Formats: sequence, C-alpha cells, structure tokens
Amino acid sequence: MGCGFRIVFGYTQSDEISLLFHRDDAPFDRKLRKLISVLAGEASACFSLRLGVAACFDTRISQLPNAELVVEYFRWRQEDATRNALNGHCYWALRREGRDAQQATAELNALSVATKNELLFQRGINFNELPKWQRRGIGLYWEEFEKAGMNPLTGETRTALRRRIRVDMELPMREEYDALLRGMVLAAGA
Repeated sequence: MGCGFRIVFGYTQSDEISLLFHRDDAPFDRKLRKLISVLAGEASACFSLRLGVAACFDTRISQLPNAELVVEYFRWRQEDATRNALNGHCYWALRREGRDAQQATAELNALSVATKNELLFQRGINFNELPKWQRRGIGLYWEEFEKAGMNPLTGETRTALRRRIRVDMELPMREEYDALLRGMVLAAGA
C-alpha cells in the first residue's frame, strides 16, 4: 500500500495479493510489462526479507472496464478464499491423521462443501467459527483519523487529520462487502 503506487484497496488470501490502483495513477506510463515486473519483484523481495527465506511471486494485471466488474473481481477473490480455506483445513486434518499428500488430495477431490464441513466437524473443527480472516481473507485500505498535536509556535493543542492503513481482519460478506468495495472503487476514481 505504501510502495510508491496509489493503491486504494489491497486484498490478500492464501498466496495471493490483489491491488486496486487509483484510476489516475500512471507509474511507468502504465506500461504493463514494467508494472508486472516491478510488482512481482517488490512482493518477492519484501516477503523474502520478512520470512528469512526466498519467496517468489508472479503477477497478473486485470484491466477492468467498469466499477461493477471491479466489485465482482474482489468478490470472486473472497469466494475463492473461502474455498481455499475449507480445502486447506480439510487437507491438513487428513494429513495429521497420517494420509500422504496424494491420499489427502484424492480423498477431498469429489467431496461437496457440506461433506467437507462435516469432515472438519467430526474432527472438532467448526469451519464457521474459524477466524474470519482465515475464511475470507484480509483487506487493507486507507482510513482517516484525528491525531492530537501541539502547535510549536503557540503551544495550543490542535487536532490534525491523518491517514493510516487499516488492516481489516474481519471483512464482511455479500452485500456488505459489495458496499465496502463500491466505496473503494469510488475512492479509486472510477
């Protein structure tokens, strides 16, 4: 969010990062190849430094022609997060029981969502009670806040409006999420 681009909304789940650029942001004259290489390099470098081991990201850019498609894109990513989380929890539950990677994958392959939920429930895990960020992903966006300060010339206490990145670990779903996203799209200049 603070890497030199005008990012309005960031969303992450599993091993993915999705960014909503401000419509007027034109780094590198919006040359896609340049943006792709810089964004992949930045994500890879940051994660490698923080993890202490090599991490590698690839990049895709989706140029969406209208606000509604942007909302649909981020909703699709959240729905994918839920699928990934359910499958991941089931997979690791089976692995803890001694199945190897192929066995766990094969066992889950044809199961319905309800059956996967039941698989977890039988092992003491209620998927719907897991932390929301594990099921829905994490949103990052700018928020304004008031900060008290003192005018060094007059000694008066003043309140200033500042910006900070909000890390939202409890993203809403459905219509509430759509409303949040529409606000981000408006902030992005669409």
